[in-house]
Amino acid sequence: MTVDSSTSPAPRAPEDRGSVVISVDAMGGDRGPAVVVAGMAESAGKNPDIRFIVHGDETELRRLIARRRDLSERCDIRHAPGVVTMGDKPSQIVRKGSDTSMWAAIESVKTGEAEAAVSCGNTGALMALSMLRLRKLPGVDRPAIACLWPSKNPQGFNIMLDVGADIRADAPDLLQYAMMGASYARNGLGVARPRVGLLNVGTEEHKGRAELRQAHDMITAQADRGDFDYVGFVEGGDLPSARVDVIVTDGFTGNVALKTGEGTAKLVGEFMKAAFANSIMSKFAALLAMTSLKRLQKRIDPRRVNGGIFLGLNGTVIKSHGSADATGVSAAIKLAFTLAKSGFQERLAARVAQGAAASASASAKTEPAS
Repeated sequence: MTVDSSTSPAPRAPEDRGSVVISVDAMGGDRGPAVVVAGMAESAGKNPDIRFIVHGDETELRRLIARRRDLSERCDIRHAPGVVTMGDKPSQIVRKGSDTSMWAAIESVKTGEAEAAVSCGNTGALMALSMLRLRKLPGVDRPAIACLWPSKNPQGFNIMLDVGADIRADAPDLLQYAMMGASYARNGLGVARPRVGLLNVGTEEHKGRAELRQAHDMITAQADRGDFDYVGFVEGGDLPSARVDVIVTDGFTGNVALKTGEGTAKLVGEFMKAAFANSIMSKFAALLAMTSLKRLQKRIDPRRVNGGIFLGLNGTVIKSHGSADATGVSAAIKLAFTLAKSGFQERLAARVAQGAAASASASAKTEPAS
């Protein structure tokens, strides 16, 4: 069953702290609530303006949080006996998951108790519950998941969407992704006028599927109104480049690219470790280069970019990687905090409405006269 708010005290915090409330699904993910609580503590230690509503097994959470005095002063624990596992089907959770910590975490955003929700749990279930409880923004057909991609840009990252919310996307959807991605870049990365590119098999305007060419024309027409620069078609090699800040694509292509990038980064790290451990001289060289290697490791560390945001919903939901450690969970919470402080959700809704109006206008122009 859902949590009875009449028996659960409202979030409380000292008057000089707690300006942003984050709702956390403490039971989701592969590593259990201990890692989630450790990530919360790490994030809270860096920012006094965060407080939490924590959902999960009350007995276990009270034990874990009580060990961290600074954290316990900023947490309200809400008991939720059910847990969404990685093997659960989204349809099952939608029908029977109202007693789970994931459901409760999203519900806190719906009721306005929290500005954003963070979960390490099952992605499909999290998206399904988010759509069920928060609903889509008016004008959004297909919500998207946006991720951060390490890049050569001054901000250190590019944004790519969609990376798996829906494998399909037609031209109006891609226009909405461009609008939402640009808004995310402004409010999440501080890019005043984001550069948006549309992922394709080539940069020439005649290349790609029909819906890509149509989306190219629609995005071009809306760039000024959307307050972004459209650079046109981009290719896979541009994902980490300084040419673009936002890469727009469908969920199938984006997810394949994301998983390929994660696997490649891991492989390169393993190759480097093996190379420097190959001989006494290579170990000595690694010692001499330790500062530079640590700087490189931090730059490409996937934990620093942990957190995919669900865009196009009536509320902010951050999906942390299921195997995230405390540093990764802290990064996801930081992203939720940054977006909440910027008023991102309200600005995103305005951009979506603008994109929906543009799509309707474009569709009307292409329909044959009756």
